[in-house]
Amino acid sequence: MEGGPQHAVVVIGASAGGVEALMTLVGGLPADFGAPVVVVLHLPRRGPQALPAILSRAGTLRAVPAKDGPAAPGVIHVAPPDHHVLLSCDVDLRLSEGAPGDAHRPSIDVLFRSAAALGDRVIGLVLSGAGSDGAAGLAAIAAAGGTAIVQDPADAAC
Repeated sequence: MEGGPQHAVVVIGASAGGVEALMTLVGGLPADFGAPVVVVLHLPRRGPQALPAILSRAGTLRAVPAKDGPAAPGVIHVAPPDHHVLLSCDVDLRLSEGAPGDAHRPSIDVLFRSAAALGDRVIGLVLSGAGSDGAAGLAAIAAAGGTAIVQDPADAAC
């Protein structure tokens, strides 16, 4: 993207049917992808965290459970069950057990609203899902000058 903004981070939110969409997306990312990727998938509050292993097998990038600290370029940071992930302007991650957003923790809107502070340096994607979590956060990203992408509903599982 010559002449355009250097993207600091890609944030992705998904719900029902989202694992398949995430696997397809991650499978298409090149090994030299230069931005951190942060993923929120609606998960049961007390379930095993298999998504990082699933996404690591789907493509060339390593996926890890998100934790407090800097978001590493070329790494997929996955929100752990029952924790929100927030981003700071210097692309540090912070986990929170704050109130559920749109009845979900982790919440897509919580991540996206914090990422909107990065303005034109953030790309937000909403993938398959049945609810509205992510809509307001993606609007905040777009209003701040970031890039907002929504999976074509005809291609989404839900």
